[in-house]
Amino acid sequence: KQLKQEERRRIADYTATRPAAVYTPGSAGIWNIPCDIALPCATQNELDMQGARALVEGGCIAVAEGANMPVTLDATRYLQRQGVLFVPGKSANAGGVAVSALEMSQNSLRLPWTFEEVDSRLQSIMTGIFHRIDETAARYGHPGDYVVGANIAGFEKIADAMMSQGIV
Repeated sequence: KQLKQEERRRIADYTATRPAAVYTPGSAGIWNIPCDIALPCATQNELDMQGARALVEGGCIAVAEGANMPVTLDATRYLQRQGVLFVPGKSANAGGVAVSALEMSQNSLRLPWTFEEVDSRLQSIMTGIFHRIDETAARYGHPGDYVVGANIAGFEKIADAMMSQGIV
């Protein structure tokens, strides 16, 4: 925070103050760092097959998208086949949209909420999303497949809204 926001310096400069840190320019090498959980969050298609293979080889057990489609379809399928828990952005990244909706609610009600209240509401929303995609995946014969669960749950939500409005 100090380096970027206060001193307005480059992330590469971090290694000068933390000699044990490793800086890898670009996104190509980042997935070669062994980790338990990977959170691709920057740009579309930033995690491709090469990166997915590197994550699996490095022992990664879970990948959650934190942006719109940062993992390629091939990489997603590969990670799933390798038994890596994969949560797509339409569910894992829903927190940002949810916080925006909470902010609009506060503004509409003209009531300030504390950080704890917003955080509590967000946790409730995200827990609900997880349970919905988990239960949906299981109901359609794909337990633990959160891509299937998120896709079907999203479709059901839209279809229900359209039917309630008499569109379908």
